[in-house]
Amino acid sequence: MRIGVIGTGRIGAIHANTLSRHREVGSLILTDANPARAQELAHRLGETAAPGVDEIFQWGVDAVVITTTTSAHAELIGRAARSGLPVFCEKPIALDLAGTLEALGEVETAGTVLQMGFQRRFDTGYSGAREAVRSGRLGRLHTVRALTSDQAPPSAAYLPVSGGLYRDTLIHDFDILRWVTGREVVDVYAAGSDAGPAMFREAGDVDTGAALLTLDDGTLATVTATRLNGAGYDVRMELAGELDQIVVGLDDRTPIASTEPTGPPAADKPWTGFLERFGPAYEAELCAFVDVVRGGRPNPCDGREALQALLIAEACEVSRRERRAVGLTEILGGSRPIAG
Repeated sequence: MRIGVIGTGRIGAIHANTLSRHREVGSLILTDANPARAQELAHRLGETAAPGVDEIFQWGVDAVVITTTTSAHAELIGRAARSGLPVFCEKPIALDLAGTLEALGEVETAGTVLQMGFQRRFDTGYSGAREAVRSGRLGRLHTVRALTSDQAPPSAAYLPVSGGLYRDTLIHDFDILRWVTGREVVDVYAAGSDAGPAMFREAGDVDTGAALLTLDDGTLATVTATRLNGAGYDVRMELAGELDQIVVGLDDRTPIASTEPTGPPAADKPWTGFLERFGPAYEAELCAFVDVVRGGRPNPCDGREALQALLIAEACEVSRRERRAVGLTEILGGSRPIAG
Protein backbone atom coordinates (compact mmCIF):
# COMPACT_ATOMS: atom_id res chain seq x y z
CA MET A 1 0.00 0.00 0.00
CA ARG A 2 1.26 3.46 -0.93
CA ILE A 3 -0.05 6.44 1.06
CA GLY A 4 0.32 10.14 0.36
CA VAL A 5 0.77 12.41 3.38
CA ILE A 6 -0.09 16.04 2.72
CA GLY A 7 1.34 18.22 5.46
CA THR A 8 4.47 17.32 7.42
CA GLY A 9 4.22 19.62 10.42
CA ARG A 10 4.04 18.36 13.99
CA ILE A 11 1.09 15.98 13.68
CA GLY A 12 1.89 15.10 10.06
CA ALA A 13 5.34 13.93 11.08
CA ILE A 14 3.85 11.74 13.80
CA HIS A 15 1.36 10.16 11.40
CA ALA A 16 4.06 9.63 8.77
CA ASN A 17 6.26 7.91 11.33
CA THR A 18 3.39 5.59 12.34
CA LEU A 19 2.57 4.71 8.73
CA SER A 20 6.20 4.22 7.74
CA ARG A 21 6.53 1.51 10.42
CA HIS A 22 3.24 -0.22 9.55
CA ARG A 23 3.72 -3.66 8.03
CA GLU A 24 0.87 -3.16 5.55
CA VAL A 25 2.25 0.14 4.21
CA GLY A 26 4.87 -0.30 1.53
CA SER A 27 5.81 3.34 0.99
CA LEU A 28 4.85 6.96 1.59
CA ILE A 29 4.92 10.09 -0.55
CA LEU A 30 5.25 13.21 1.59
CA THR A 31 4.59 16.81 0.63
CA ASP A 32 4.27 20.10 2.45
CA ALA A 33 3.85 23.82 1.77
CA ASN A 34 7.44 23.97 3.01
CA PRO A 35 9.21 21.54 0.62
CA ALA A 36 12.37 21.45 2.73
CA ARG A 37 10.40 20.19 5.71
CA ALA A 38 8.87 17.35 3.67
CA GLN A 39 12.28 16.51 2.22
CA GLU A 40 13.90 16.34 5.65
CA LEU A 41 11.18 14.05 7.03
CA ALA A 42 11.28 11.83 3.95
CA HIS A 43 15.06 11.47 4.28
CA ARG A 44 14.73 10.60 7.97
CA LEU A 45 12.07 7.95 7.33
CA GLY A 46 13.52 6.57 4.12
CA GLU A 47 10.46 7.67 2.13
CA THR A 48 9.86 9.87 -0.94
CA ALA A 49 9.20 13.61 -0.93
CA ALA A 50 7.06 15.23 -3.63
CA PRO A 51 7.42 18.87 -4.70
CA GLY A 52 3.68 19.55 -4.35
CA VAL A 53 0.17 18.22 -3.91
CA ASP A 54 -0.29 17.58 -7.64
CA GLU A 55 2.40 14.93 -7.57
CA ILE A 56 0.64 13.07 -4.76
CA PHE A 57 -2.24 12.40 -7.13
CA GLN A 58 -0.17 12.06 -10.32
CA TRP A 59 2.36 9.57 -8.96
CA GLY A 60 -0.33 7.19 -7.76
CA VAL A 61 -1.31 6.42 -4.17
CA ASP A 62 -3.84 4.10 -2.56
CA ALA A 63 -4.95 6.57 0.12
CA VAL A 64 -4.31 10.10 1.37
CA VAL A 65 -3.65 11.49 4.85
CA ILE A 66 -4.35 15.23 5.23
CA THR A 67 -2.61 17.13 8.03
CA THR A 68 -2.35 20.58 6.43
CA THR A 69 -3.69 23.84 7.80
CA THR A 70 -7.46 23.71 8.25
CA SER A 71 -8.15 26.11 5.39
CA ALA A 72 -6.94 23.48 2.90
CA HIS A 73 -8.84 20.47 4.30
CA ALA A 74 -12.12 20.75 2.39
CA GLU A 75 -10.52 21.29 -1.03
CA LEU A 76 -8.13 18.38 -0.53
CA ILE A 77 -10.92 16.09 0.70
CA GLY A 78 -12.89 16.93 -2.42
CA ARG A 79 -9.92 16.34 -4.71
CA ALA A 80 -9.22 12.97 -3.14
CA ALA A 81 -12.88 11.99 -3.38
CA ARG A 82 -12.97 12.87 -7.08
CA SER A 83 -9.87 10.69 -7.49
CA GLY A 84 -11.63 7.79 -5.79
CA LEU A 85 -9.18 7.73 -2.88
CA PRO A 86 -9.89 6.99 0.80
CA VAL A 87 -8.90 9.88 3.07
CA PHE A 88 -7.83 10.35 6.66
CA CYS A 89 -8.13 14.01 7.66
CA GLU A 90 -7.35 15.81 10.88
CA LYS A 91 -10.31 17.70 12.30
CA PRO A 92 -12.12 19.79 11.28
CA ILE A 93 -13.34 19.31 7.72
CA ALA A 94 -13.75 23.09 7.47
CA LEU A 95 -14.24 26.00 9.83
CA ASP A 96 -17.77 26.66 8.63
CA LEU A 97 -20.89 24.64 8.03
CA ALA A 98 -21.12 25.42 4.31
CA GLY A 99 -17.59 24.22 3.60
CA THR A 100 -18.15 21.10 5.67
CA LEU A 101 -21.36 20.18 3.85
CA GLU A 102 -19.76 20.79 0.46
CA ALA A 103 -16.84 18.46 1.24
CA LEU A 104 -19.18 15.80 2.63
CA GLY A 105 -21.25 16.06 -0.52
CA GLU A 106 -18.16 15.31 -2.62
CA VAL A 107 -17.41 12.23 -0.52
CA GLU A 108 -20.99 10.99 -0.67
CA THR A 109 -21.20 11.51 -4.43
CA ALA A 110 -17.93 9.67 -5.01
CA GLY A 111 -18.78 6.92 -2.56
CA THR A 112 -15.33 7.10 -1.00
CA VAL A 113 -14.10 6.85 2.61
CA LEU A 114 -13.42 9.84 4.86
CA GLN A 115 -12.08 9.04 8.33
CA MET A 116 -11.74 11.99 10.68
CA GLY A 117 -9.00 12.44 13.25
CA PHE A 118 -10.81 12.40 16.59
CA GLN A 119 -8.13 10.46 18.41
CA ARG A 120 -9.87 10.33 21.80
CA ARG A 121 -12.10 7.56 20.41
CA PHE A 122 -8.97 5.38 20.44
CA ASP A 123 -7.88 6.23 23.99
CA THR A 124 -8.27 3.34 26.45
CA GLY A 125 -9.78 5.56 29.14
CA TYR A 126 -12.57 6.85 26.91
CA SER A 127 -13.16 3.37 25.51
CA GLY A 128 -13.59 2.11 29.07
CA ALA A 129 -16.05 4.89 29.85
CA ARG A 130 -18.09 4.08 26.75
CA GLU A 131 -18.29 0.45 27.81
CA ALA A 132 -19.30 1.40 31.36
CA VAL A 133 -22.13 3.59 30.07
CA ARG A 134 -23.35 1.10 27.46
CA SER A 135 -23.20 -1.87 29.89
CA GLY A 136 -25.47 -0.16 32.39
CA ARG A 137 -22.83 -0.10 35.12
CA LEU A 138 -23.60 3.55 35.93
CA GLY A 139 -27.36 3.14 35.83
CA ARG A 140 -29.20 6.15 34.47
CA LEU A 141 -26.57 8.71 33.48
CA HIS A 142 -27.50 12.13 34.84
CA THR A 143 -24.33 14.27 34.74
CA VAL A 144 -21.21 14.50 32.58
CA ARG A 145 -18.36 16.91 33.24
CA ALA A 146 -15.66 17.28 30.59
CA LEU A 147 -12.65 19.56 30.38
CA THR A 148 -9.67 20.33 28.17
CA SER A 149 -6.96 22.60 29.57
CA ASP A 150 -3.85 23.47 27.58
CA GLN A 151 -0.71 24.22 29.54
CA ALA A 152 0.29 27.08 27.25
CA PRO A 153 -1.53 28.98 24.48
CA PRO A 154 -0.80 28.58 20.77
CA SER A 155 1.00 31.31 18.87
CA ALA A 156 -0.71 34.63 18.19
CA ALA A 157 -0.45 33.90 14.46
CA TYR A 158 -2.46 30.68 14.84
CA LEU A 159 -5.42 32.12 16.71
CA PRO A 160 -7.09 34.01 13.81
CA VAL A 161 -7.10 30.84 11.66
CA SER A 162 -7.89 28.35 14.43
CA GLY A 163 -11.65 28.76 14.32
CA GLY A 164 -11.78 29.72 17.97
CA LEU A 165 -11.74 27.80 21.23
CA TYR A 166 -15.00 25.92 20.63
CA ARG A 167 -14.15 24.74 17.11
CA ASP A 168 -10.46 24.12 17.69
CA THR A 169 -10.30 22.70 21.22
CA LEU A 170 -13.70 21.83 22.64
CA ILE A 171 -14.78 20.12 19.42
CA HIS A 172 -12.90 17.08 20.75
CA ASP A 173 -15.01 17.13 23.92
CA PHE A 174 -18.19 17.50 21.86
CA ASP A 175 -17.28 14.49 19.73
CA ILE A 176 -16.26 12.27 22.62
CA LEU A 177 -19.35 13.22 24.60
CA ARG A 178 -21.54 11.85 21.79
CA TRP A 179 -19.33 8.78 21.33
CA VAL A 180 -19.18 7.79 25.00
CA THR A 181 -22.85 8.44 25.86
CA GLY A 182 -24.45 7.46 22.55
CA ARG A 183 -26.72 10.51 22.87
CA GLU A 184 -27.18 13.69 20.83
CA VAL A 185 -26.94 17.27 22.08
CA VAL A 186 -30.25 19.14 21.96
CA ASP A 187 -29.24 22.62 23.07
CA VAL A 188 -26.34 24.59 24.54
CA TYR A 189 -25.68 27.63 26.66
CA ALA A 190 -22.10 28.88 26.39
CA ALA A 191 -19.92 31.65 27.81
CA GLY A 192 -16.33 32.71 27.27
CA SER A 193 -13.70 34.95 28.82
CA ASP A 194 -10.98 36.91 27.03
CA ALA A 195 -9.50 38.34 30.23
CA GLY A 196 -6.11 36.76 29.51
CA PRO A 197 -3.45 37.88 27.00
CA ALA A 198 -4.49 40.58 24.53
CA MET A 199 -3.84 38.30 21.54
CA PHE A 200 -7.12 36.49 22.20
CA ARG A 201 -9.16 39.70 22.10
CA GLU A 202 -7.30 40.83 18.98
CA ALA A 203 -8.21 37.53 17.28
CA GLY A 204 -11.86 37.76 18.37
CA ASP A 205 -11.36 34.61 20.44
CA VAL A 206 -11.55 33.67 24.12
CA ASP A 207 -8.88 32.03 26.25
CA THR A 208 -11.38 30.26 28.52
CA GLY A 209 -14.81 28.87 27.71
CA ALA A 210 -17.61 26.88 29.28
CA ALA A 211 -20.90 25.42 28.09
CA LEU A 212 -23.90 23.62 29.53
CA LEU A 213 -25.24 21.00 27.12
CA THR A 214 -28.56 19.18 27.35
CA LEU A 215 -28.62 15.71 25.81
CA ASP A 216 -31.65 14.17 24.15
CA ASP A 217 -32.38 11.93 27.16
CA GLY A 218 -32.19 14.79 29.66
CA THR A 219 -28.61 14.18 30.78
CA LEU A 220 -26.78 17.41 31.60
CA ALA A 221 -23.19 17.91 30.52
CA THR A 222 -20.74 20.70 31.24
CA VAL A 223 -17.63 21.28 29.15
CA THR A 224 -14.86 23.73 29.93
CA ALA A 225 -11.61 24.66 28.24
CA THR A 226 -8.74 27.04 28.75
CA ARG A 227 -5.53 27.85 26.92
CA LEU A 228 -3.79 28.92 30.15
CA ASN A 229 -3.45 26.00 32.58
CA GLY A 230 0.06 26.47 33.93
CA ALA A 231 -0.03 23.26 36.00
CA GLY A 232 0.01 21.14 32.85
CA TYR A 233 -2.15 19.59 30.12
CA ASP A 234 -5.38 18.34 31.65
CA VAL A 235 -8.07 16.38 29.79
CA ARG A 236 -10.74 14.60 31.84
CA MET A 237 -14.32 13.38 31.67
CA GLU A 238 -16.41 12.51 34.72
CA LEU A 239 -19.62 10.53 34.27
CA ALA A 240 -22.10 10.22 37.12
CA GLY A 241 -25.07 7.89 37.16
CA GLU A 242 -27.58 6.68 39.70
CA LEU A 243 -25.48 3.57 40.43
CA ASP A 244 -21.84 4.58 39.98
CA GLN A 245 -19.42 7.34 38.97
CA ILE A 246 -16.26 7.11 36.87
CA VAL A 247 -13.56 9.42 35.53
CA VAL A 248 -11.37 9.40 32.42
CA GLY A 249 -7.94 11.03 32.56
CA LEU A 250 -7.19 10.71 36.27
CA ASP A 251 -3.76 9.16 36.76
CA ASP A 252 -0.37 9.89 38.30
CA ARG A 253 0.32 12.53 35.63
CA THR A 254 -2.92 14.51 35.99
CA PRO A 255 -1.87 18.11 36.78
CA ILE A 256 -4.06 18.62 39.83
CA ALA A 257 -3.27 18.87 43.54
CA SER A 258 -5.55 18.05 46.46
CA THR A 259 -5.91 20.38 49.45
CA GLU A 260 -7.08 17.50 51.65
CA PRO A 261 -4.58 16.25 54.27
CA THR A 262 -4.94 12.66 53.05
CA GLY A 263 -5.34 13.51 49.38
CA PRO A 264 -3.02 12.18 46.66
CA PRO A 265 0.22 14.08 46.01
CA ALA A 266 0.67 16.39 43.06
CA ALA A 267 2.00 14.76 39.88
CA ASP A 268 5.78 14.59 39.67
CA LYS A 269 5.68 14.70 35.87
CA PRO A 270 2.38 16.25 34.70
CA TRP A 271 1.26 15.92 31.09
CA THR A 272 2.58 18.79 28.96
CA GLY A 273 0.54 18.49 25.76
CA PHE A 274 -1.85 16.49 23.60
CA LEU A 275 0.81 14.69 21.59
CA GLU A 276 2.28 13.22 24.76
CA ARG A 277 -1.05 12.48 26.46
CA PHE A 278 -2.66 10.85 23.41
CA GLY A 279 0.39 9.33 21.72
CA PRO A 280 -0.95 5.74 21.69
CA ALA A 281 -4.37 6.95 20.51
CA TYR A 282 -2.86 8.82 17.55
CA GLU A 283 -1.03 5.66 16.51
CA ALA A 284 -4.16 3.52 16.92
CA GLU A 285 -6.32 5.76 14.75
CA LEU A 286 -3.83 5.57 11.85
CA CYS A 287 -3.60 1.80 12.19
CA ALA A 288 -7.40 1.73 12.05
CA PHE A 289 -7.30 3.80 8.86
CA VAL A 290 -4.97 1.28 7.21
CA ASP A 291 -7.43 -1.46 8.17
CA VAL A 292 -10.30 0.57 6.70
CA VAL A 293 -8.41 1.05 3.42
CA ARG A 294 -7.71 -2.69 3.29
CA GLY A 295 -11.39 -3.43 3.86
CA GLY A 296 -10.72 -5.04 7.22
CA ARG A 297 -13.04 -2.90 9.34
CA PRO A 298 -15.77 -0.26 9.01
CA ASN A 299 -14.94 3.43 9.24
CA PRO A 300 -14.69 4.27 12.97
CA CYS A 301 -15.28 8.02 12.58
CA ASP A 302 -16.73 9.27 9.30
CA GLY A 303 -17.41 12.81 8.13
CA ARG A 304 -20.94 12.85 9.52
CA GLU A 305 -19.46 12.51 13.02
CA ALA A 306 -17.25 15.54 12.42
CA LEU A 307 -20.27 17.47 11.19
CA GLN A 308 -22.20 16.75 14.38
CA ALA A 309 -19.32 17.95 16.54
CA LEU A 310 -19.03 21.12 14.43
CA LEU A 311 -22.75 21.82 14.82
CA ILE A 312 -22.33 21.80 18.61
CA ALA A 313 -19.32 24.13 18.35
CA GLU A 314 -21.26 26.47 16.07
CA ALA A 315 -24.16 26.54 18.52
CA CYS A 316 -21.75 27.39 21.34
CA GLU A 317 -20.28 30.29 19.35
CA VAL A 318 -23.75 31.71 18.69
CA SER A 319 -24.69 31.24 22.35
CA ARG A 320 -21.52 32.95 23.56
CA ARG A 321 -21.98 35.96 21.28
CA GLU A 322 -25.70 36.38 21.87
CA ARG A 323 -25.81 35.25 25.52
CA ARG A 324 -28.71 32.85 25.10
CA ALA A 325 -29.54 29.18 24.81
CA VAL A 326 -29.22 27.82 21.26
CA GLY A 327 -30.81 24.65 19.91
CA LEU A 328 -28.98 22.45 17.44
CA THR A 329 -31.93 22.58 15.05
CA GLU A 330 -31.41 26.33 14.80
CA ILE A 331 -27.86 25.81 13.50
CA LEU A 332 -29.02 23.33 10.89
CA GLY A 333 -31.86 25.59 9.73
CA GLY A 334 -31.69 26.12 5.98
CA SER A 335 -29.08 23.38 5.47
CA ARG A 336 -29.71 20.15 3.65
CA PRO A 337 -30.39 17.11 5.86
CA ILE A 338 -27.49 15.08 7.19
CA ALA A 339 -27.12 11.71 5.53
CA GLY A 340 -27.15 8.51 7.50
